[in-house]
Amino acid sequence: MSDSSAGDRIRIFDTTLRDGEQAPGCSMILPEKLRVAKALADLNVDIIEAGFPAASPGDFESVKAIADADFGPVICGLARCNPADIEKVHAAVKGAAKHRIHVFVATSEIHREYKLRMAKEEIIKSAVSAVTMARELCDDVEFSPEDASRTELPYLAEVVSAAIEAGASTVNIPDTVGYTVPAEFDELFRYLKAHVAGIDAIILSVHCHDDLGMAVANSLAAVQAGARQIECTINGIGERAGNCSLEEIVMAIKTRAEFFKLETAIDTTRLYPTSRLVSNITGMHVPRNKAIVGENAFAHEAGIHQHGMLQHSLTYEIMRPADVGLSRSNLVLGKHSGRHAFRDRVRELGFDLDDFETNRAFDEFKKLADRKKDVYDGDIEAIIMHVDSASAGPWSMKKLEVQTRSDQPATATVVLVGEDDAEIEVSAEGDGPIAAAFQCLERATGVALTLKNFELHSASIGQDAQGEVTVTVEHDGDSFRGRGTSVDIVEAGSRACLEVINQILRRRQRTGSDPDSTARFSRATI
Repeated sequence: MSDSSAGDRIRIFDTTLRDGEQAPGCSMILPEKLRVAKALADLNVDIIEAGFPAASPGDFESVKAIADADFGPVICGLARCNPADIEKVHAAVKGAAKHRIHVFVATSEIHREYKLRMAKEEIIKSAVSAVTMARELCDDVEFSPEDASRTELPYLAEVVSAAIEAGASTVNIPDTVGYTVPAEFDELFRYLKAHVAGIDAIILSVHCHDDLGMAVANSLAAVQAGARQIECTINGIGERAGNCSLEEIVMAIKTRAEFFKLETAIDTTRLYPTSRLVSNITGMHVPRNKAIVGENAFAHEAGIHQHGMLQHSLTYEIMRPADVGLSRSNLVLGKHSGRHAFRDRVRELGFDLDDFETNRAFDEFKKLADRKKDVYDGDIEAIIMHVDSASAGPWSMKKLEVQTRSDQPATATVVLVGEDDAEIEVSAEGDGPIAAAFQCLERATGVALTLKNFELHSASIGQDAQGEVTVTVEHDGDSFRGRGTSVDIVEAGSRACLEVINQILRRRQRTGSDPDSTARFSRATI
């Protein structure tokens, strides 16, 4: 990044691990959160909002683990305007060299009347007290007036002024329910710039939701009006319709640099692999037509487009695939490809694996190459994404046999190997081959599951493409998610089911409270 004044620099505040994880079905366990946090650091985000420590013991431990790992960015935790929340955030984030406490309180009339049942003066007093306490614990304090976009402008200016006077160094203006539109949001920021004393001495931030599909547009409008921090998530995940998409906002600023005259510190070549990682971990698959990181983002099928592309790529591409970390070659590897060729391809795809991880991934690649003629980039990505979970016992699958006929129930036989190398073989019937295989796994391990969702996606192209299966199940009132890949769909689904079972059994093995649990009460949102 070139040298620039502070006014030309947009700070990227990533809230994938807080607001993004609050989306239904997107909860992550601690090792997954650490992987995402490391990927965000490699992406070079400025701030990572690692969670809401008061939400649950699991959230506290996750934020603390990320802070203690100290990957480089500012580590932030969210708190309501009460002493207990603020103390928990400080205890969780203080292990990071750079840390932040983020406090919030709702300010709109509808929230004041129906949620908080507080008068305007009480809310200001609460905000000032919280910011003051947070500032005593930490030099870096952010304040958010929740539902700011539906708050009366004079009152919003009054709240923001009080927060700045109390010591907030960043003030975030959230469009909490995705209600505003760009022109209106522009006016809001310009109003604050004109009516709040000391506002030029702090960083103005923006946090937009996508309920009307305008989160990116509204964030850019705020930037044009003076915001210098954007709060966003990978793939735009988040509650309801999601948040401002990090990859879209970053590439908009980069691609239209001559218009915005702004820049971020993001390593855009890490956007695609980071998107794939978050998609894989959360089970929230990226739509094919998703801007920047979707499969079709750089695809051209119309004849006139293809002709233009052959003459010059700029005819129909405003970005290069390499700019976002997407290889254009889709190089084919096969069973005769060596370790060095595989390692080079992994690096070209934007993944940074150590020797141990590379060796494990290469072993899986060779197994796959024996089963399908050509191995494409999507196959390699699937291997990398799933290799960590594949060996996380206590059970591994040695053998799967399935028989199915249109006029009879399907039958399956599964052989599992335990940590002590003991084998168990179980057969079962089901309405279909996947149901039969799942029955086998439940009987063999003694873990009863209720299947809630089964998703299948193709990892690459061709009739022998790998299938990526994501299953969501319930067990004893808790939700679990597992993933599996194989050229055989039934095998992929069975591996996903077994991953879930292993998660449950590993949880049982732990003593005391579950450090990977997610919040079980209504979480806060800004």
